[in-house]
Amino acid sequence: MSTTLFRTKKVEQSILDTEEPEHALKKSLSALDLTVFGVGVIIGTGIFVLTGTVAKNNAGPATALAFVAAGVACALAALCYAEFASTVPVAGSAYTFSYASLGELPAWIIGWDLVLEFALGTAVVAVGWSGYIQSLMDNAGWNMPAALGSREGADAFGFDILAAALVLVLTGILVVGMKLSARITSIVVAIKVTVVLVVIIAGAFLIKGDNYDPFIPKEQPVEAGASLDSPLIQLMFGWAPSNFGVMGIFTAASVVFFAFIGFDVVATAAEETKNPQRDMPRGILGSLVICTTLYVLVSIVVTGMQHYSELSVDAPLADAFKATGHPWYAGFISFGAAVGLTTVCMILLLGQTRVFFAMSRDGLLPRFFSRVHPRFKTPHRPTILLGVIIAVLAGFTPLTELAALVNIGTLFAFVVVAIGVIILRKSRPDLPRSFRTPWVPVIPILSVCASLWLMINLPAETWVRFGVWMAAGVLVYFLYGRTHSRLAGRGAGEEQPSVGGGTP
Repeated sequence: MSTTLFRTKKVEQSILDTEEPEHALKKSLSALDLTVFGVGVIIGTGIFVLTGTVAKNNAGPATALAFVAAGVACALAALCYAEFASTVPVAGSAYTFSYASLGELPAWIIGWDLVLEFALGTAVVAVGWSGYIQSLMDNAGWNMPAALGSREGADAFGFDILAAALVLVLTGILVVGMKLSARITSIVVAIKVTVVLVVIIAGAFLIKGDNYDPFIPKEQPVEAGASLDSPLIQLMFGWAPSNFGVMGIFTAASVVFFAFIGFDVVATAAEETKNPQRDMPRGILGSLVICTTLYVLVSIVVTGMQHYSELSVDAPLADAFKATGHPWYAGFISFGAAVGLTTVCMILLLGQTRVFFAMSRDGLLPRFFSRVHPRFKTPHRPTILLGVIIAVLAGFTPLTELAALVNIGTLFAFVVVAIGVIILRKSRPDLPRSFRTPWVPVIPILSVCASLWLMINLPAETWVRFGVWMAAGVLVYFLYGRTHSRLAGRGAGEEQPSVGGGTP
């Protein structure tokens, strides 16, 4: 059984599978489209919400350093993703990469993990978007009924109808086609980046030097009970990190990491890219560099405008301008956040459907879901199914119950991809690689260490929930995936054809 659990799907076969007429996606994306997608999904809840949370609870003005730390961890992973996405330009991201390097069971586990990550990420952002829309409606004198508003603070039978409606509308857009999705994303990203630049430029004139003192808080900046300490570290090592001081920066980094989730979604669109060997690395790395720079600048400006202890947790950017006597900017920022979060939601939903589609095409999920629409050439069946499920999830589930699971799922994917780069370099040195991760195995090992460090900074209950989901995934694999896998049908020893210069 061990040989079947770790059977790998050759890169050449993965590429050939993308040419099957009924299961082939349309290639329409350029490097610019990919970069826009990356910026569109990365800039969202993190920069508009988490800046105030970690500044007030953990790092103070040193929140900028927390963004740098999280950005470095993502950069290490991005280098690994860039090599894989250009070498194996197939839908599925980390799932497909794992199938080619680690084997079928690890690939299934990471695919199951990504389905959770993207689903919860979409729901989290939809709930956040609903909150901004309701805030704007309240300012205009329109009040949503409590039973149809945000789940935060709503009664037990409340349903966030705005969050659910957003997911359903975006589902329809994704069914129609990638090019339409790219055009809408480009418009929205332009608005979102403009808002961020306004925050940076206008806020720079409102900075007060005294607000940076102390830059790294030496004592707990919030009331007892608000700590984000990790019980897991205490359990494993006998000590717990402080949620202030220098260690507070790293605790904050594990939280603001949520703000960077998204660049890996770019890799899921590899199969729909015109020239993935050249454009995938540009899209992944370019979007990460742009967003890290904007994050650092925004956090520096906001903590300079208002003392970190007074920052709002719900809408820190908008409320910082209100506190300095500029309410017009606050309204503009809230509008930009509401518009901008739509692209985050759409691209996370895009990523999940492509992973689901790839798993279905390999037979690990019912093949029914891998047939593309005859006109739009999109995986319409999984898109509709997952869109409806996530709409219900976003309507009924509080935001705070979802975010931590998204972080741990993403970091787990980073670990697997980094290990996969090392393995594939040794097992398939013959593969043509238009982009090569530098300093292998040093960079992948550093990526694994950085991701694990951020993971153990997460609460222990998050690990428990993650473990339950993974256990359920392993059960589904043994009950269905292992026997229905297309590799099982082909036979372990069946020779597979060579594509693109590689040897079988």
